[in-house]
Amino acid sequence: MGLLDITGIGSVLDFGSKIIDRVWPDPTQAAAAKLELFKAQQAGEFKEMDQAFEIAKAQIGVNQTEAGNNSTFVAGWRPFIGWVCGFALAYQYLLRPLVSWGVLAAGHQLPSMPGLDDNLWQLMMGMLGMGGLRSYEKIKGVASK
Repeated sequence: MGLLDITGIGSVLDFGSKIIDRVWPDPTQAAAAKLELFKAQQAGEFKEMDQAFEIAKAQIGVNQTEAGNNSTFVAGWRPFIGWVCGFALAYQYLLRPLVSWGVLAAGHQLPSMPGLDDNLWQLMMGMLGMGGLRSYEKIKGVASK
């Protein structure tokens, strides 16, 4: 398995190549069979990438439809989640430590302020990652201007 192969597909390809070497002792026939195996593997990978791209395009269509809706409950939930996430990050990493430090610096005791767990980062990265799909569309040449 190669260094860059995190999918395990390379190990399947290696295994298939070993079987081909045993079944076809003639190097020319073995090379032709390995080429066909490699083509099949590549076609499968490209098919999976294309399917993922089609799903992303469909999701973008849903997002555009939601964003154009007149109802705040339909069009506003994504911005709401973004603002809540932003305020929560500001609380966790700015307000909470600065208030705790300020109160201690003033010579007072403060009970421990509640904190947030790292799931907030997962939410933020997921939301920001959706913007990366637009870049993928532009690279594929299917993005509308």
